[in-house]
Amino acid sequence: MSDKGEKKPQKQMPTWVNFIIGGVSGMLAVCVVQPADLLKTRMQLLGPAGKDLSVFRVAKDVFKAEGVRGFYMGMSAALLRQATYTTARLGFFKVLFDIHKTRRGDPSFPIKVLMGMLAGGAGSLFGNPCDVALIRMTSDGRLPPEKRRNYKHVFNALGRIISEEGPMTLFRGVGATVSRAMVFNGAQLGSYSQAREMLLPYMGDGLPLHMLSAMISGFNTTVASLPVDIVKTRVQNSAVETSQVKVLFSILKHEGVFALWSGLLPTYMRIGPMTILIFIFMEQFNNLYFKLAGDS
Repeated sequence: MSDKGEKKPQKQMPTWVNFIIGGVSGMLAVCVVQPADLLKTRMQLLGPAGKDLSVFRVAKDVFKAEGVRGFYMGMSAALLRQATYTTARLGFFKVLFDIHKTRRGDPSFPIKVLMGMLAGGAGSLFGNPCDVALIRMTSDGRLPPEKRRNYKHVFNALGRIISEEGPMTLFRGVGATVSRAMVFNGAQLGSYSQAREMLLPYMGDGLPLHMLSAMISGFNTTVASLPVDIVKTRVQNSAVETSQVKVLFSILKHEGVFALWSGLLPTYMRIGPMTILIFIFMEQFNNLYFKLAGDS
């Protein structure tokens, strides 16, 4: 693309490349934001007890009890989750986008949101087992020593969950996961694509455009998805089978409506940089592919 935002013909990359670029971008990004994700999960699981606790207090408690390594508990699960969930959601979105662009031209904003929702819902089905393991591993440190699961790594967690609780436990909260993923990806992918398209004529293609579009996308995504994310986290960490409707009403009854945005700051501390990093990595990998393919 030129500095004036003018488009030039460019071949579409093969479908499999879209999936690989999406997954690698997510894995690189999560390496940076894992501490914020752990704090977000801990705050969501505190319930009423964490109502008056700040993210800095929770971080201090984690450091005091578990040290620096405590902030990276569940890292293997986070990486595997990106390798499944993010690979699928970003890959599916790009494929749907390219199909629509080829047949009907650039999609409208509502269509972009719908594409994001469909891609997120499909991707979440692949990522739910890793999501369950990730929630378990990042929340383990807040439990009393005698109740901790002490998973060694994600594969140990997945194996023990299957052997101790049954394979279907890996899909506990799948309804909440799909709901959250559809809201999350509709907001994230739809907002990024739309912001990028609207800002391109004024900024030209490049890193500043990618960063500003991602910042807008990250804010919209945080506000829209946090209530669903909190319900999903509570369902997946529950020791017994429960529904997202029961969890939602329990939160509203005992903690109030604003509890649905508990952990807003650490969530944005994760989603904001995560969104920025994912799209920066993805754009750079896209540019590299077309450069190597001779289409730049």
